[in-house]
Amino acid sequence: MPSSFRALRLGLIVLLILVGTTLSAGWAMHQANRQALATDAQRATQQLGLYATSLHTLIERYRALPAVLALDPELIAALRGPLDAPLQDALNRKLERINGAANSSTLELLDRTGLAIAASNWRLPSSYVGSNYGFRPYFKQTRTHGSGRFYAVGVTSGVPGYFLSSAVNDEHGRFLGAMVVKLEFPELEREWRQGSDVLLVSDARGIIFIANQDGWRYRELAPLSGADRAELAATRQYDKQPLVPLQHQVLTHFDGNSHLSRVQGPDGTAEYLWQSLPLEGDGWTLHLLRKPQVSDDGRNAALAAAAIWLSLVFAALFVSQRLRLARLRRRSREALKRQVEERTRELRTAQEGLVQSAKLAALGQMSAALAHEINQPLTTQRMQLETLRLLLDHGRFDEARQALEPLEQMLARMAALTGHLKTFARNSPGGLRERLDLATVVDQALHLLEARMRSEEVDVALYLARPAWVLGDAIRLEQVLINLLRNALDAMADKRYKRLEIRIETDQQQWRLSVLDSGGGIDDANLVKVFDPFFTTKPVGEGLGLGLAISYGIVIEAGGQLQVDNLPGGARFSLTLPRALEPVC
Repeated sequence: MPSSFRALRLGLIVLLILVGTTLSAGWAMHQANRQALATDAQRATQQLGLYATSLHTLIERYRALPAVLALDPELIAALRGPLDAPLQDALNRKLERINGAANSSTLELLDRTGLAIAASNWRLPSSYVGSNYGFRPYFKQTRTHGSGRFYAVGVTSGVPGYFLSSAVNDEHGRFLGAMVVKLEFPELEREWRQGSDVLLVSDARGIIFIANQDGWRYRELAPLSGADRAELAATRQYDKQPLVPLQHQVLTHFDGNSHLSRVQGPDGTAEYLWQSLPLEGDGWTLHLLRKPQVSDDGRNAALAAAAIWLSLVFAALFVSQRLRLARLRRRSREALKRQVEERTRELRTAQEGLVQSAKLAALGQMSAALAHEINQPLTTQRMQLETLRLLLDHGRFDEARQALEPLEQMLARMAALTGHLKTFARNSPGGLRERLDLATVVDQALHLLEARMRSEEVDVALYLARPAWVLGDAIRLEQVLINLLRNALDAMADKRYKRLEIRIETDQQQWRLSVLDSGGGIDDANLVKVFDPFFTTKPVGEGLGLGLAISYGIVIEAGGQLQVDNLPGGARFSLTLPRALEPVC
C-alpha cells in the first residue's frame, strides 16, 4: 500500500474520530443540559404550589370578614339614613377599631350608589370617605350577586390591593350597600423577595400586578386588545400606571406550563426557566422565573461520550457513573417529594385545627365535670366488683348475677357519654345538609352538659315534639345549641332559682326550638347587639363576643333564623328551621 494512501486513510480516520467525538460530546452535553432543566422545572412546579398556597391562605383568611360585618345592625341602620356627622364619626371609628383588630388594610362602607360613607382610613389625607366607587367591578358584582372581588390600584390612595365585598341588605333582602375590605400584599412580597427567584402574579389579561422584585410590575405578557384597554380605562383597574410590554421568547418547551425563555427584564436580557401555575377563582396565574444554574452534568456527559467514542475500555466506567448519577437524582426527587407532602399535611392539619378550636374550647371547659361524671361510676364499679368477688367465693351465684345488672347500666352510660364526646369533637365541613331529628340534637347536647347542670342544681324542663325533621348538619346545630345552653347556664350562675326550659314546637312550615332561662334577661340596650361580632357582656378574658355571631351564621347557612327576646324572669333564644319531608319507611 503506497505511503500516500496510508497517510490519506489515517487522516480520514483521525478526521472521523474528531468529528465523531465532537458530535457525540455535543449531543451528550445538549441532552444532559435539557435533562437538568427538566429536573429543575419539576422542582419549580412543586415550589410554585407552596407559593400559591401562601397566597390562597392569605386571601381566605379575610374571605368571610365583609360578610360578617354586613350583618352589623349599626351599618344597616346607617345605610337606611339619614346620616349625620356624629353618626358618621361613630361609624368611622368603629371601622377603624375593627380594621386594627382584624389586621386588614382598609375597611369601607358604600351606599347603594357606591358612595363611601365611612372608612377605617378616615383620618388620612387619602381617606375613602366621600369618594364614589360605583364604577368598580366588585361593587357591580356585589349589587348583582351579593359579593364581589377585584384587584386594582386605589384611585384615591394610589396603593394597589385586593378588594373583597359583601352586600348589606335589610330584613326584606333589599340591597342597601356594600361592605368592602381591602387587602394589600407588602408582607407577602417581602417574604417572596427573600429568595433569588422572580415571582410574578398576572391577571386574566396577562398583566403582571404582583412582583417580588422592582421593575416587573404592570407589564403585559401578551398584547392587549382594544376591548381590554377600553374596559381597563372604564374600571380604572390600574389607574395611571403605564403598562409596558414584557418582551420574551420561548427557547425550549418542557410541558404546557414550563419552558426556557429569553426575557428582556428590568436588569437586561437573560434566560429564565419559566414555570406557570393557573390559580382558581379570579383567572390569575402565578409565575416563577429562575435563572438556570450552571451544571457540571453537561461537561461530564461530553467527556464520557468522548471517552466511549475513543475507547471501549472506559465504557463500563461511564455506564456505572451515569447510573450512579441517575440514582442520586431519583433519591433527590423522592426526598423533595416527601418533604412537599409532609409540608402539605402540616398545612392541612393546621387549617383543620383552626376549624376545631371553638369546639375543643367548649370541651375543655366541660372537662372537669365530665371527668367527675366518669370517675364516680368507676369508683362504684370497683366496690361492686369486690362485692361480686365475695359472692362468687361463697357460691351465691344468683346474687352475683343480680349484682352484674347495675355494672352493665353504668358501663352503658359511660359508653354513651364518651360516644357523644367523640361525635361532638369530630370535624364537620361546612355546607352539609342531611335529614335529622332536631329533638335528637337536643338530647345529645343535654347529654354533654348534664354533669354541669346537675352540679349547679338546674331544674330542666323539656317539651319536645318528636320527631322534628329538618335539613342541616347535626354537629354544627349541636354546637349552636350547646352555645345557647352554656350562655343560659352562665346567666343563671349567681341566681338562687335556676330553671332551664327547652321547647320544640311546630310553627306553620317550620320547627321552632326555644331555650328559656331564669337568669333575669338581657338589658334592653344590649338586646339588639347580642348577635353582633365582638360584642360581649362577659369580663375581659372570658369571651371574644364571637359565639353568638358564629351561631347566627350557622343557622342562616342552614336556611333558618335565630332570634332573642326577654320574658318575665329571663331570656328566650328561638331557633327556627324549615320542616323537612318525613322519611319514607
